[in-house]
Amino acid sequence: MPTAETALPALSAPLSKVDFLTDYRLAWESRHASLAGRKEVFMGKAKFGIFGDGKEVPQLAMARAFQNGDFRAGYYRDQTFMVAIGQLTWEQYFSQLYANPDVEAEPATAGRAMNGHFATRMLDEDGNLTDLTKTKNSSADVSPTASQMPRLLGMAYASKLFRQNSALHEFTNLSNNGNEVAFGTIGNASTSEGMFFEALNAAGVLQVPMLVSVWDDHYGISVPAEYQTTKQSISEIMAGLQRDGEGQPGFEIYVVRGWDYAGLVDTYQRAAAVCREQHVPVLIHVTELTQPQGHSTSGSHERYKSKERLQWEEAHDCLHKLREWLLAEGHATEGELDEIEKAAAATIKVARTAAWAAFFDPIKAERDEAVLLLDKLVADTGTENTLHEMVEQLKLNPTPIRADIVRTMRRILRHVRHEKRSFGRRSVQRHLEQLLAENADRYNSNLFSQSEYAVGNIEEVPAVFAANAPVVDAREVLQACFDANFQRDPSIFAIGEDVGKIGDVNQAFAGLQEKFGELRVTDTGIRECTIVGQGIGAALRGLRPITEIQYLDYLLYAIQILSDDLACLQYRTKGGQKAPLIVRTRGHRLEGIWHSGSPMGMILGSIRGMHVCVPRNMVQAAGFYNTLLRSDEPALVIECLNGYRLKERIPSNVGEFTLPLGRPEVLLAGTDITVVTYGSMCRIVMDAAKQLAEVGISVEVIDVQTLLPFDVEHTIVDSIQRTNRVLFADEDVPGGGTAFMMQQVVDEQGAYRFLDAQPRCLAAQPHRPAYSSDGDYFSKPNAEDVFDTVYELMSEAQPEQFPEIY
Repeated sequence: MPTAETALPALSAPLSKVDFLTDYRLAWESRHASLAGRKEVFMGKAKFGIFGDGKEVPQLAMARAFQNGDFRAGYYRDQTFMVAIGQLTWEQYFSQLYANPDVEAEPATAGRAMNGHFATRMLDEDGNLTDLTKTKNSSADVSPTASQMPRLLGMAYASKLFRQNSALHEFTNLSNNGNEVAFGTIGNASTSEGMFFEALNAAGVLQVPMLVSVWDDHYGISVPAEYQTTKQSISEIMAGLQRDGEGQPGFEIYVVRGWDYAGLVDTYQRAAAVCREQHVPVLIHVTELTQPQGHSTSGSHERYKSKERLQWEEAHDCLHKLREWLLAEGHATEGELDEIEKAAAATIKVARTAAWAAFFDPIKAERDEAVLLLDKLVADTGTENTLHEMVEQLKLNPTPIRADIVRTMRRILRHVRHEKRSFGRRSVQRHLEQLLAENADRYNSNLFSQSEYAVGNIEEVPAVFAANAPVVDAREVLQACFDANFQRDPSIFAIGEDVGKIGDVNQAFAGLQEKFGELRVTDTGIRECTIVGQGIGAALRGLRPITEIQYLDYLLYAIQILSDDLACLQYRTKGGQKAPLIVRTRGHRLEGIWHSGSPMGMILGSIRGMHVCVPRNMVQAAGFYNTLLRSDEPALVIECLNGYRLKERIPSNVGEFTLPLGRPEVLLAGTDITVVTYGSMCRIVMDAAKQLAEVGISVEVIDVQTLLPFDVEHTIVDSIQRTNRVLFADEDVPGGGTAFMMQQVVDEQGAYRFLDAQPRCLAAQPHRPAYSSDGDYFSKPNAEDVFDTVYELMSEAQPEQFPEIY
């Protein structure tokens, strides 16, 4: 195994004294930033702090190997690296600590993520990708441990596609022939997560330029390595990944001490060259690191580290070791280094002061403006005793936040609700409305794309059916749709279990690997989390992946990554990054506990920021794919598992027609009751509606088609206004998808005004469906259940016409 652990090899990079002292200055600036950040939290100027102290020197070495076009997926201790590559200033660093919502002051997250969550802005003001080859790029960090790993795999995989797929060579703003390395960082304790192992195994299989640095300080908060890792060494237990020689599959693995500046620079230069040139994944285990301030501001590491350990950490602090090396090698004098350390502290003080002023001065100005208006209202009402105290409390608050201003205004308006509408009262009301709108932009905006390619901006193109349109197995509709889109756009590719050679288990990709090649239609291992991550990373880099999860139940393996990474990406960067990934899966009716789940409530609660399409047939699914592949927003498409062999007419414009999202379709007009459903339940409800018609009940059946967005034109409310009754039906457990639909229609859209009877929900039993046709019948709603529920509602209103059945 190549190692730099026992030697100090000569630097392969031609660094000078200026370079050494620049790195020393950055290292001390970073340390002072960490020390100052902790103090700011304890002074109450920030709510929480987590810092990169003790990791400065290896991050400087990594930064020297990081080139324009490269990408980072890291974690919340990489502040030194981000400053070293020129993508973070210390003022921006403190702006994030204070949660400044101004995107100019805090461009990574606009104050939406806690400190240490780094990102570069990859989109221009119109929401389009910039030239990513001319910048050093960082994907937006996430807090859950190891969650950066699936996305890291995808960013490295994109380099492989850009290099090996000649049709992608035209995208010179996205890649330089696939020469980009995806750098990942992770703490040693987080390597215990399954996502880490899954991603490394996948990288070895795929042979992609992924360089993973493990910052090993021996602890995961208070838990030492003996409880975390077999042999207490991630490099030792991953040694089986080491390739046997050049040209052989596998990893390169390096071990280097985190205080060894020369060894670190040399290791990163060699490792990055192998990764970049040969597309070989690399693991660098950086050992003997320290964490001088402990894990975070939540506690002290003196509680769980021994006196001997604390003494060792003091002696092996990477900054002290770097100073020793510079002096021993004659690169600097004691006086020069003292001056650098002093200047670094001053630099951080200036940055901290400027960042606080940039954050707090606008709030003080907003407070003062509000107080001025409130003082006038107090004077108008003549109720100084009650209101004056509230205004004075706001006026004298030394560190108000925006919530204090808005809260005070709302409570004062509550107090004067019985007073006449004076000019002062109207002025406060108008100002409150303005503040609420401004804060909605600060804290609630950019969940979805704001660009011209947002889903709502995609032109609707109706499906065209020729008079002699062939009637085919429904899977063939999807196959033709994917075929047409693959021909239209070379950036589209599909990956997933069994997607490649056999064309997926239901044959929607049949023959497409042979036609478009293995790089476009690709089999993967059984690893749902990193299949999705592979798509996220590639989509971040401008490609258009379709990642398949074989069955809807298996989405549980990936729901955390979809929720914590993909769904909130646009939001947590305030429109700075996007990843228009399409996740394709299938579910609903079949048989058995693990292949027929419909966990829609879980999905709807987890992935806000993604669209959720639930087409009832494959023509509808094709329309959604055509729309989504022209938009720049992520989506989940759930096809009907029992629909692939049903017969459907194929549109003549199968790759061109588009379906708008958020627009339900009325499948059957009726006058007595509205039944709202989706997916495979549409056929069940239509069957029941036919039976109900035979006894004189007219049912209006509505297919919602998409759950996110949901009925943007209020089609369902319009129906209820005519029928005055509603039933929501789906295959989720009680209180799942049906409860979501009821809340949207009855509460959000106000359908309660038109109801003459209790709104009803019809869901599956509160358990997984049992195996066999009988298990399906007795576990999930069937046509008789729909009939009986609708009949009971009608019987309540017209008992003579519809007497009790049972």
